[in-house]
Amino acid sequence: MTAERTPGGFGSKLREARERKGVSLRQIANATKISISALEALERNEISRLPGGIFSRAFVRSYAIEVGLEPEETIRDFIAHFPNDSVTAGHPTSAHIEDNEALESERRMAATFLRLVLVSLPIAGVVLYFSISGGRSSDEPADKPPVRTEAAAPILARAADVPLPAAAPAAPSTPSDRLAVGLSVTSPCWVSAIVDGQRVLERQLQAGERQMLDVRRELVLTTGDAGAVVLTLNGATAKPLGRSGQVVTTRLNLANFKDHLAAP
Repeated sequence: MTAERTPGGFGSKLREARERKGVSLRQIANATKISISALEALERNEISRLPGGIFSRAFVRSYAIEVGLEPEETIRDFIAHFPNDSVTAGHPTSAHIEDNEALESERRMAATFLRLVLVSLPIAGVVLYFSISGGRSSDEPADKPPVRTEAAAPILARAADVPLPAAAPAAPSTPSDRLAVGLSVTSPCWVSAIVDGQRVLERQLQAGERQMLDVRRELVLTTGDAGAVVLTLNGATAKPLGRSGQVVTTRLNLANFKDHLAAP
């Protein structure tokens, strides 16, 4: 097969760069995954042994990177040395490159403009809304005089002379669908509490410790020392659960809790 050679020796330039770099064809082949025979063809200017088109230029670019040459400049030198169709096929001309760059720039500008429009529309809508609302408010009179007829004046005068009854103090309100149980102990006491079927407490409480239980259906309360437990039911004091040292289990719910309240 006849080698394609041109004055200037493009392949010699590649080989000299490789030798200056101190790398072998085997090392370049391992790094670029290009066969040694293709690399040898580049150094010998045997372009017909290369696959052609963009593949040949890809080989040149990879080789240039490995030996420290500028890739794009090396490709331009390659095309200048071998301006045949097998090398330049698929390679865009400078005019095409400029056209593509201009088209890409126009696309970027259009996308930016579209994003600005999408962002501006909601802002413009908000400004327009408040402008219209402000205009409507300004059309209304700022102070409207109270309407007062002559017939109403004596009635208002008499009403002003009548003393208002004193407001009764508001009683604490408790939701009718739940039972708020306050539990405290005067001395260390073991307590178990099952609220609406879920065990929420089972341990020894220390003197002065307080627990609040929110009961919807039923509370099953077991105490190891009934005399040490103090209960409040919806804020009202409850009767003692039992004697000191007595183990007591009590069931409390919305239907029976008033039976456990202490006498007023």
